[in-house]
Amino acid sequence: MIHVTFVDADGQARTVDAPEGISVADAALMNRVPGIEADCGGFCACATCHVYLEDDWLDRVPPVEELEALMLDQAVERRANSRLSCQLQLTDALNGIVVHTPASQYL
Repeated sequence: MIHVTFVDADGQARTVDAPEGISVADAALMNRVPGIEADCGGFCACATCHVYLEDDWLDRVPPVEELEALMLDQAVERRANSRLSCQLQLTDALNGIVVHTPASQYL
């Protein structure tokens, strides 16, 4: 199992265990983590699974691809460390990843 820590906008952390191969968004949905909506079902067609990666994790994930970049342009408060959690697949290399959820996924 892969450990994923979600930190909400108030600073409260919640660590969940998820199987390797699923997305960070699916891990959140399976564990009812607040702050991840994933309205499109994980198909990179919205920005409601937007998260902020901690700096230590930025070089451990694949780069943002064009479709994700377009969707991130629709995200509330996009930052340099913004990612769509549906595009981050859990692997052993991401065991212990920490992501922060924005205060809202909607304008």
